[in-house]
Amino acid sequence: MNGSVRIGRVVGVPLRMHWSVPLLVVLFAYGLGRQTLPVIAPGRSAVVYAVAGVVGAALLTGSLLLHETAHAAIARRKQISVEDVTLWALGGMTRMGRPQTAAAAFAVAVSGPLTSLLVGGVALGAGFGLSALSGWAVPTVVLVWLGWANVFLGVFNLLPAVPLDGGRVVQALMWWRTGDRDRADLVASRGGQVMGGLMVAAGWFLVLRGSASGLWLAFIGLFIMVVAGAERRRATLQTSLRGLRVSEAMSSPVVTGADWLTVERFIDEVAVQTGHTAVALLDFEGRPSGLVQLRRLAAIPVAQRAELRVRDVATPLSQCAVAAPDDLLIEALEKPSLRTGMRILVVDAGHLVGIVTAKDVSRMMQRRTLSGRTGAR
Repeated sequence: MNGSVRIGRVVGVPLRMHWSVPLLVVLFAYGLGRQTLPVIAPGRSAVVYAVAGVVGAALLTGSLLLHETAHAAIARRKQISVEDVTLWALGGMTRMGRPQTAAAAFAVAVSGPLTSLLVGGVALGAGFGLSALSGWAVPTVVLVWLGWANVFLGVFNLLPAVPLDGGRVVQALMWWRTGDRDRADLVASRGGQVMGGLMVAAGWFLVLRGSASGLWLAFIGLFIMVVAGAERRRATLQTSLRGLRVSEAMSSPVVTGADWLTVERFIDEVAVQTGHTAVALLDFEGRPSGLVQLRRLAAIPVAQRAELRVRDVATPLSQCAVAAPDDLLIEALEKPSLRTGMRILVVDAGHLVGIVTAKDVSRMMQRRTLSGRTGAR
C-alpha cells in the first residue's frame, strides 16, 4: 500500500505501517483520555487520563495487529503465499495469494473476526474481574473499552460485504456449495457494492440528522463500494480468461536492450527507437535481467547518464512479474507488482520469449467476447 513503511516481521512475513496509523492512535487516545474516562471514572488528573488514553489506543492497535496476524498465520498454514501485513486507518490488510480450496478460504476469512471476538471477550472478562476485585476504575474502563471495541470489530467484519471478512466467508461458502469459484466471487462482490451503498446512504442520513459520526460510516461504505467494484471487475476478468495460457496472450518478439549499456547510450540506441514505455533488459548471456521504465531514465540528470548503467536504475528480475508460457493466464495476472505495473515477462528455459501487458489482456478479452466463448470451461 502506498504511504506505508516496513517496521518489522510478523509470523515470518513483512509488517508494514501506513502513515494513517499514528493519526488513528492519536484520535483513539484523545477520545478515550479526554471524553470517555473523565465521564465514567471522574476525579483523576489530566496526566492519568492522558497516559490511560495512550495505553488504551496502543492496546487497540495491537489487537488490530492480532486480527491481521491471524489471517496471515492461517494462510501460511494452508500453504497460501502471504506478501505482507499492513496496518492502516481502517484496521489492516493482509496481501496473500488465492486459496486453492473453499475450506482454506473459509478458514482464512473467519480467523480474523474470531480473534477479535476472543480478544474482546478476554478484555471484557479482565475488566469486569478487575472491577470486582480491586475497584481500580481507570484500568477497568480501559479494558472494558478495549473489549467492546474488539467485539464491535469482530461483528462488523462479519458483515457479508467484500472486502470485509464476512464477504470472504460468503465467497467461501458459495464456492463450496456451487463448486464455481468465479460465480461465488462475482456474487460476493455485488453484495459488497450493495452493502457499501447502504452504508453510504445511512451515513448521510445520520449527517443530515446532525451526527458527525455519519461521515465516518459514509467513508467506510464508499471504501467498501470501491473495493467491491474492483473485485467484481477482477471476477469478470477471471471468468473471461478462464482456461487461457500465457502463451496465447503474450506479445512476441519483445523489444529488449542490453543491461550493461550506460543510460546515455541506452536512451540513444534503444529508448528513442521504441514506442513502448518500458523495455526488458538482457545480460551478457542474453538472459532476462529486469525491466526499465523510460520515465525513470528521463528523471536521471543529464550529467549522470554517462556514468550510470541502465541496470542500476532498472527493476531487477527478482522484483518483476515472471511467468512461463504454459502457466494459466489468470494465475499469472496475480503476479504484477506496483513497480512494473501490468507487465509480465514470459520466460522459457531462462530465455525471454514474450511479454504480457494490459493491452494484451484487453485484446484477449475482446476476442473471447466476439467468439462467444467468455466463461467457457
